[in-house]
Amino acid sequence: MVELMHRLESILHGWLNDPTAVKVVFLILGLIILIIIVRFTQRTLERRINSIERVYPLKKLTAGIGYVLAFLLVISVFRDRLGGLTLAFGVAGAGVAFALQTVITSIAGWVAIMMGNFYRIGDRVLLGGVKGDVIDIGVFRTILMELGEWVNADAYNGRIVSVSNSFVFTEPVYNYSGDFPYLWDELVIPLKYGSDWKHARRMLGKIAEEVVGDYVPIARESWENMVKNYRIEDASVEPRVFMVANDNWIELTLRYVVEYKWRRTIRDRLFERILEEIDASGGKVALASSTFHLVETPVFDVRLHSAAGEAPLTMKNEMERDSMT
Repeated sequence: MVELMHRLESILHGWLNDPTAVKVVFLILGLIILIIIVRFTQRTLERRINSIERVYPLKKLTAGIGYVLAFLLVISVFRDRLGGLTLAFGVAGAGVAFALQTVITSIAGWVAIMMGNFYRIGDRVLLGGVKGDVIDIGVFRTILMELGEWVNADAYNGRIVSVSNSFVFTEPVYNYSGDFPYLWDELVIPLKYGSDWKHARRMLGKIAEEVVGDYVPIARESWENMVKNYRIEDASVEPRVFMVANDNWIELTLRYVVEYKWRRTIRDRLFERILEEIDASGGKVALASSTFHLVETPVFDVRLHSAAGEAPLTMKNEMERDSMT
């Protein structure tokens, strides 16, 4: 037992006299303390901030700062050993940068997303050809809950898609819920000629006011902020009905503002109310549909020239002669 204690003492004494071992121990202790500080900060943010939309980027930022501090700690501990390897690290770094340019661009995209406010957690975006709701923003990829594809309208299809953050530099980013979380949508109603189009126009305006009227004050306030912050025209957010007459029917277009997540539900309510009002109009308003009218062909008089000395034969006489033979 005494001999074992002497061996441990000698090993410990050797470690303490070895500068590299001391630096490794110091580095491990520093990293442990740094991890504890980052975890404590993230949990404090979760307790103090109730909104997931606000606490998520702060937690990501805290983790990023922790990685940077860990890297600086490693550099500072072994700075005396890195001087002679500067050239080798430079050449190797250039090769790694070329091989990992997509990864580096993705990291730069993550920084741009966090600092440039391209989108946030919960936003509905079209990114890299994929439409969906943002459920996570990682250092390399953005995770989307996909919409559409084999599912009609703006509904989840259950597929989770990872999109590289580098797409923010190479392709447009469509945000459906950014500074103005509303969309303009339109319904087209074809009416038969002879319908009371004035009554139909008033009817559509009344239905729009009933179904989407509550959105107007909130959307107007949000749009006023857009006009203050951006060089953009002061567009109307009130429901409006436009009319055009074509060769087949009178076309009424109802234009209205709706919250981006409720577009399909609002369209369903509008169509339901429109059909109810058309049924209650007593025939004053009738929907049009495509019809095809086949025009009768004229009678063809086909004459066949017979041999010399014989009278010309019509198609009918020719058929009779062929039947007798």
